[in-house]
Amino acid sequence: MLYSKIEGSGKPLLILHGFLGMSDNWKTFGVQFASEGYEVHLLDLRNHGRSFHSEDFSYEVMAQDVYDYCKANNLANIDIIGHSMGGKVAMLLAATYPELIRKLIVADIGSKYYAPHHQDILAGLNAVDFTQKPSRNEVDALLTTYIPDFGTRQFLLKSLYWQEPGQLAFRFNLAVFNQKIDQIGKALPDNALAMIPTLFIRGGKSNYILDQDLEQIQRHFPNMQLQTIPNAGHWLHAENPTLFYQYTIEFLTNS
Repeated sequence: MLYSKIEGSGKPLLILHGFLGMSDNWKTFGVQFASEGYEVHLLDLRNHGRSFHSEDFSYEVMAQDVYDYCKANNLANIDIIGHSMGGKVAMLLAATYPELIRKLIVADIGSKYYAPHHQDILAGLNAVDFTQKPSRNEVDALLTTYIPDFGTRQFLLKSLYWQEPGQLAFRFNLAVFNQKIDQIGKALPDNALAMIPTLFIRGGKSNYILDQDLEQIQRHFPNMQLQTIPNAGHWLHAENPTLFYQYTIEFLTNS
């Protein structure tokens, strides 16, 4: 079963993180949504955070994991937010089990195929030799040579933890990601369709959802709408949390 952190009580709202992320990335939003009467389930997807590691890694198995989590926790008529990889999981879940979901929010990911683009990040992560017992600062310094962007490194370092005294490790399953990285870019199946109300939110400076992608997205989600956060990139919820929250809560609470 997936690990989760639950905030508040009321209407069920699930939040799914992106690739190499974890539930902790959404803790602040979890508290905000809980204050609006939601029972917020912040999930760690398989091979991420505190959830189980598995050789199986695809959107199909991740969507099934979320469905199984909902059934085990007696969740129905849920709202769900997914960012990036988590957005693809949420899209597939909605297309496979539309009766489970009331409203869907997808943050900065489309339904199309994405070519591999995490090579520098994976190279940096693979360069860390934990047998040398590096400190957190030493891991950060090594990653800097591969990943100059400070925000990206801070995001990755959230998954660094003390496996035992003096021994750091990454929580995510890097070995499987190295083998299955092509799974991350896979498109939603051609026949995937969900009529539920869906909000796509993109970053104005991000290239993940382009204008020419909207026709394909609308084929999968005819009842969709789009919002754009100006001057934000792929990490739109971190770059402009105020506007991201405004768009999401308005969509969720408008009947």
